[in-house]
Amino acid sequence: MTAPTLPAATAQRAATPPAASTAWPVRLLLDGDDDHAVHRAAYQWADPARGRITVDPTPHTTSPAYLALDVLRAMGRDGFSRPDSERMSTDPAWRAVTCWTLACGLDEVIVLRAHRLTTERLRRLAAWRADTGIRLTLLAHIPEQTDFQRLLEHLTAAHLVDVATVRGTAAVLEAIGPAATGRRIGPPPHDHAHPLPMLPRSGVAAFRADCWRRQNTTDFAHSDGQYRAGYAAARTWLARTLPLPPASVGGIESADGPAEPTPFTLQETEAVRLFLARLTVSSPSAQHTVARVRGAQAGFLSHSVLLNVPDDLTSRAGPGITTVPLTPRTVHTITVRLPNPLRAAAVAALLFTGTDKSLLSMTQIGCVDEDGTTVAIDRDSRINIGEPPGPRHLYAVPPRARPLMRAAVEFRRRTPRTADAHGLFANCFGTAPRFEALIADAGLPVPALVHPHAEDDWHTAARCWHLHTPTPPASDVLPRLGELRP
Repeated sequence: MTAPTLPAATAQRAATPPAASTAWPVRLLLDGDDDHAVHRAAYQWADPARGRITVDPTPHTTSPAYLALDVLRAMGRDGFSRPDSERMSTDPAWRAVTCWTLACGLDEVIVLRAHRLTTERLRRLAAWRADTGIRLTLLAHIPEQTDFQRLLEHLTAAHLVDVATVRGTAAVLEAIGPAATGRRIGPPPHDHAHPLPMLPRSGVAAFRADCWRRQNTTDFAHSDGQYRAGYAAARTWLARTLPLPPASVGGIESADGPAEPTPFTLQETEAVRLFLARLTVSSPSAQHTVARVRGAQAGFLSHSVLLNVPDDLTSRAGPGITTVPLTPRTVHTITVRLPNPLRAAAVAALLFTGTDKSLLSMTQIGCVDEDGTTVAIDRDSRINIGEPPGPRHLYAVPPRARPLMRAAVEFRRRTPRTADAHGLFANCFGTAPRFEALIADAGLPVPALVHPHAEDDWHTAARCWHLHTPTPPASDVLPRLGELRP
């Protein structure tokens, strides 16, 4: 069984966590004939991508921790079964089960071999159900009335008293329901992106024209598509963020001409950093990032705003340069190999921020917003204590990584003696052996580690000024290129 790839329907369910108490009673399905068709129907019903799993407890053990690992395996998170992989004890394993359930929108669960579950295991299932609101179904094979009575006593001791019993093979098959349709088996297909040619090192004023002169028609169409995407994104963002005319924002025109450019405020600078991170976090290559950023600079100029970025953009670190797009296959690899929510989120953060692990280690639980869409790291306040605050390091969390971040935050908040000011990725980036084991478990290349950069990420070095000049028409920024080709 494979890990869910978090489609739109699952993301919608995950956005609204279920209530603490469930309205669904526990269904107890009694298969007295031990019919193989019942087992087959329970397995075929499962579809993790649609929030339905079937758990087959490991035989010959009564450990609650093993049952939690069985649940994680049913979700598709079975990396712990590999040799030398990280082991989780009982409480962390069940916290991981609860957090993944809330983050990924798991709705319904069938547990097989329920007649062999101990009272302690049933208590863990009851707590899981109470915390997440899942619809819990227990499938038991009990030929004798005394066995049925013993199971009811265990359920009562585990505080699972709202039980609806279904007897008989036909009734049990009807209660399980039809098999899942369209279920995908195996990992998602390999990623593919059209490569861009080498782009000119020109500034925003000449970049698009130089691309037109140096590239053939096909290459220019791809490069210009990225450029126009950045241009449109910048204009849309500025129209929402700066609704006032640029000439009326800060500064007054004097008799000698327009006022001096006004630098962005602290809050505006942070907003620009987040915009640039969102624009480039999905870039499949540094060339795509350059084209998008040059287009964004042109879009800013069309609103009389000057956006400066480092000249050596491709030699820096940060979103779109040392990041990896979190495609379905990448997320599948992370979720299968790293069942611990903290470890999965830590690797995902390395991939979508492209920053140094020393900065990521400063991430606090409260640095992740409620929806898991942004990460804001206040490095200056951690290093320069007592000095005025500077702009925070802001990173956009791509949609496929948001369930991972939400699960990690929930995992840390459910850990005893935890506060929002505590480190989110505690014990993830610490000692070299532990960190190396984390990267080995993930099995993914991390560009920020292969090519480390000592300087700040490129988008944190971006600066903006209001120019207080008449807004140039769009044709001045996107000229008719047919007139430019020699």
